[in-house]
Amino acid sequence: MNTLQQLHANRLKTDIPEFTVGDTVRADIKVIEGGKERIQSFTGTVIGTNGQGISSTVTLRRIAFGQGIERVLPLHSPRLANITVVRRGKTKRAKLYYLREQKGKAARVKERI
Repeated sequence: MNTLQQLHANRLKTDIPEFTVGDTVRADIKVIEGGKERIQSFTGTVIGTNGQGISSTVTLRRIAFGQGIERVLPLHSPRLANITVVRRGKTKRAKLYYLREQKGKAARVKERI
């Protein structure tokens, strides 16, 4: 194992829960405003995951005030304080990009029981 791999292995988070595409998750993100730091939560449906190891990311999507908002979060970033699974979703696809064109009830994902 070379030094770059060792650095990456030291920075990997171990408290990330298991979740898949279609799940609704709440990500708590550390935000710095001025000199103060606070935690802002973003709840959304996972529409895609990308990468592996230290460079793995997750794309969350939600509708706020009639406008679709997507946020790409690096999973092992120090800015990501916590991530929790709110609801499990049942899907048959690896990427849910088709939800971008859906509106209202059609944009929901069935719950896995």
